[in-house]
Amino acid sequence: ELCRSSSIPFTRVPREALSKYVDAGANHQGVIAFVASSNYVSTDDILGEGKDDPLILILDGVEDPRNLGAILRVADCAGIDGVIIPERRAVGLTETVAKSSAGAIEYVKVAKTPNLNRLIENLKRQNIWVVGTSIDAAMDYADWDWKRPTALVLGGEGGGLHRLVADNCDVLVKIPMYGKIDSLNVSVAAGVILFEARRQR
Repeated sequence: ELCRSSSIPFTRVPREALSKYVDAGANHQGVIAFVASSNYVSTDDILGEGKDDPLILILDGVEDPRNLGAILRVADCAGIDGVIIPERRAVGLTETVAKSSAGAIEYVKVAKTPNLNRLIENLKRQNIWVVGTSIDAAMDYADWDWKRPTALVLGGEGGGLHRLVADNCDVLVKIPMYGKIDSLNVSVAAGVILFEARRQR
């Protein structure tokens, strides 16, 4: 009925016929939809919302599609304005990202930028604070005033922020670690920090 009311064509087929459209062992639950890949927006679409206190997320080289999907899920749940990723040396909006996002890919604005450092300089000119993350930072993430217009920058798996990106940030913050391992998965770090920002706001 939803397909009919939205003018979406549909076809009923034997359940076995669906297996040729999915990876072996995939749990399609008897339904398959063919959809257009998610479209990117421009950075202006994310920054041009007219908000006095934007909160955006910049990813510096996240390469694992499952991590990006989980980050998009966090971004939607935390209600941020959008996510910006680099054009090169990073994963884009793939099928795996879509699945890992649990539907969030349909709601979160994602933009690509050819140059993160130029983007950071542009954000500063717009009076948006750029906050990077580093295990060596002096400030705990909860001590930053997240009520300010802020762009949070998270590094890729393993290497963290690139040196020049870290140098261009206004401030670096850390999530204190209390166990034997010195860092969190990037999607978990996104959740910890973005929900602290939401709590403060």
